[in-house]
Amino acid sequence: MAILVLQGKNLTNSMALEISDKLNGILEPYIGCIKITFPQNMLPDQLSNLRQRYDFDINIIPEQFEPKEVRLLVTDMDSTLISIECVDEIADFINAKPEVSAITDAAMRGDINFETSLRQRVALLKGLDTSVLERVFEERLKLNPGAESMLKGLKEKGIKTALVSGGFTFFTERLKEQLGLDYTMANVLTEKNGKLTGEVSGAICGEQAKADFLITQCEKLGISTLQVVAMGDGANDLSMMKEAGLSIAYHAKAKVQSEADVVLNYCGLEGVLGMLQ
Repeated sequence: MAILVLQGKNLTNSMALEISDKLNGILEPYIGCIKITFPQNMLPDQLSNLRQRYDFDINIIPEQFEPKEVRLLVTDMDSTLISIECVDEIADFINAKPEVSAITDAAMRGDINFETSLRQRVALLKGLDTSVLERVFEERLKLNPGAESMLKGLKEKGIKTALVSGGFTFFTERLKEQLGLDYTMANVLTEKNGKLTGEVSGAICGEQAKADFLITQCEKLGISTLQVVAMGDGANDLSMMKEAGLSIAYHAKAKVQSEADVVLNYCGLEGVLGMLQ
């Protein structure tokens, strides 16, 4: 048996019934989503056709994934948990946002190496007063829609949360404290005399580091990687997502959407909970 999950503000009962009838399925309403259990496997083209026809999220729960066994969510930060790319907003204070944003976009699409792109972007920030970081956090950083509902729901289920980012510890540590997250990992911006040096300290938290972080947390918690949900939007999240029992592309770049188990383009982050009911 296969399970289809429908969710999004444009979803109606009549649309769900229409899909269920086509699949000879059994429709079950849940909080925030509708599930359809049906007897046959769905080909990728069939799923693609459904997604093109309806303006809400339609996903299949992978066969090997057991929602009740999930113990950890690992999520990216920039453009996933939060709505901005922090490095782009920092660069805006020295009128370098267009240049930095272009590099960020290329890295997220997978067109250029992430580690190289990060060093290029951070180098452009050299000499910037560190007080700008606080201004970005207070004035520009916003959680993506549904973030608080998602985190509340995960906590109620006893699922731990980890924020792993190719961004900076200045932001991940504040979010950890503010949101009650369990674990974080990110890059450390170096500073001297109250100014950014244009460098990062230590090894870069890039694509492989994110995947290694997920595996290490599983070992510490004594759980399988199949008990993990990993979510991101950029190419540097893919290795991490491949390690997880369920990978979620959140309003993501095309490359990420094509490789993820679940694609959320209409829901906010509360859509994660729909996959766990």
